[in-house]
Amino acid sequence: MAKASWNGVTLADSDRTVIVEGNHYFPLDSVHAEYFRPSDTHTVCPWKGTASYHHVEVNGKRNADAAWFYPDPTLAAAQIKDHVAFWKGVRVEA
Repeated sequence: MAKASWNGVTLADSDRTVIVEGNHYFPLDSVHAEYFRPSDTHTVCPWKGTASYHHVEVNGKRNADAAWFYPDPTLAAAQIKDHVAFWKGVRVEA
């Protein structure tokens, strides 16, 4: 079971994560959406496609762009469609 947490709160937990480039991608049904706020940030990965981001907000504190996902990944990265990964101090334990 993998778990993502920040600021004392569990953001996601699942035994069905997909690991790509050392990052656990959590299925959407394992994510606690109440802690996520949309971001306008996007980045491009040459083999996965265009990533979109969410800010994480817990107890009045914001971790900007701490979660990312690929809404329309390339065929090579199809396994991470409808999955979310974390960084910027979000602790992921497996």
